[in-house]
Amino acid sequence: MNANADLADAARTALRCLDLTSLNDADTAVDIERLCARALTPHGTVAAVCVWPRFVDLARQRLPVGVRVAAVANFPAGGRDVDAVLREVQAIVAAGTQEVDVVLPWRALQGGDETTARTLLSAARSACSRQVLKVILETGELADAALIERASHLAISAGADFLKTSTGKVPVGATLPAAEAMLRAIASHAGARERVGIKLSGGLRRVADLPPYLALVQRTLGPDALQPGRLRIGASSLLDDIEAVLGGGPAPAASEGY
Repeated sequence: MNANADLADAARTALRCLDLTSLNDADTAVDIERLCARALTPHGTVAAVCVWPRFVDLARQRLPVGVRVAAVANFPAGGRDVDAVLREVQAIVAAGTQEVDVVLPWRALQGGDETTARTLLSAARSACSRQVLKVILETGELADAALIERASHLAISAGADFLKTSTGKVPVGATLPAAEAMLRAIASHAGARERVGIKLSGGLRRVADLPPYLALVQRTLGPDALQPGRLRIGASSLLDDIEAVLGGGPAPAASEGY
């Protein structure tokens, strides 16, 4: 298979696994309506859109059938207040979200406080028992592979459906070493290998960046993991490049974004 065909295959995988995201502080209803309109492309639909909790209802009204709504909690700070996070997740669920992306209290974990991390994630899981739960580890801040792997095991034990790399709000987002540590935890954790997925987010803006990640997922979890039930890619500007690759046109200039 030639390089162009490989890139097109990566673009198709990315599209069907994409969590099209807008988490800017200044987001408005108009911004979210535009985001939802982009969820249906000439090449197919994205997996989900990821928005602030206040936009969940609007997104549900505007999205094509089959595209899910994800909303964030404890975002982006990853605080330690379990009760506050519990209330936030409960409100998100009441608004009708299908997926919850909650930030691990990573600073607590860095300081050796596993109890807070475990308690907060368990509370979030209990509050969204029927929703997909993605736990954002903020791997760029955890940095150490052993700590990333430990955080992954804590999230899996708390009932996470996906492990997610980054909020996209810190300097270092997704990296191959971080993804490898997360996948290693999934593969080695009893019962997780066939159930838990990975969400790559933070700094992925080009289809050409994806093949090493896709190969890593496939090698660790098997080819069946390259589908939206096990793999998500959180991005906004990546969709421009996906459409350029699949449409055969020139890629637009790289833009800043989640």
